[in-house]
Amino acid sequence: MPYKDILVNVDNGKSCKARLDVAIKIAQQQQSHLIGLFIGATPRVPDYVQAQLGPQVAEIQSKYLAEAAERAKRLFDATAGQSGLSVEWRVATGDPVEMLDMHGRYTDLVIVGQHDPDSDEAVDTDDVVDDLVFQLGRPVLVVPYVGHYEKLGGRIMIAWNASRESTRAVADALPLLKTAKQVVVLAINPKGGDHGHGAIPGADIAQHLARHGVKAEAQHVFADDIDVGNMLLSRAADEEIDLIVMGCYGRSRLREMILGGASRHILRHMTVPILMSH
Repeated sequence: MPYKDILVNVDNGKSCKARLDVAIKIAQQQQSHLIGLFIGATPRVPDYVQAQLGPQVAEIQSKYLAEAAERAKRLFDATAGQSGLSVEWRVATGDPVEMLDMHGRYTDLVIVGQHDPDSDEAVDTDDVVDDLVFQLGRPVLVVPYVGHYEKLGGRIMIAWNASRESTRAVADALPLLKTAKQVVVLAINPKGGDHGHGAIPGADIAQHLARHGVKAEAQHVFADDIDVGNMLLSRAADEEIDLIVMGCYGRSRLREMILGGASRHILRHMTVPILMSH
């Protein structure tokens, strides 16, 4: 079943146009209703300014958010509005994760941007994507803050570790997998046995995908001298992959924060869009 409705976060950051282009491309491919969401997070005001201006602070903040929302809407109208798609514009005020979570639960896919360390957008903070993927219950497509991705979805790599999370990610990505020209199922350092990857790592999920009309190639690699995140990105570059599908936070989130992990590494060093599910 294709994605019927897609939510994309729209802001005034320099990477937003590329994110919108990705959202439009997928929406056109899936014939989806596309929702643009601007989130107005109240600008931080120093205490001394608050004391000096008093009630005027609220007026200034309100004007700032209204102007920011209008600039974002102009970009959305100039791109998605001219695409021939069924589109919708929304403005929300509040915590970015809570707003994306609330609006995203009633869509099939949520598209956001990777954290840009040079951005001053209130929504673009280091933990937004992490928290959103963890609690949303919908697939989240994260678009890197650099680059343009015109060929997205042609060559897809599935980061497969036979976990609940990676199983969920594959199911969530089926609409994209069905239209891909090439799908690679990659298992890194797979464990055998009934509770691991089986006799041939990736073969079972590739067979399952074949029943859905997806021709997938199962690959596996053993590499003790390089971590999983770097290996995924390296193989994606070698295979000219334009989209990675992976489960997020396979270990407890506390351990993930302390020890790192493939999902956290990918979110910080991604070179292609990543579709993540938890």
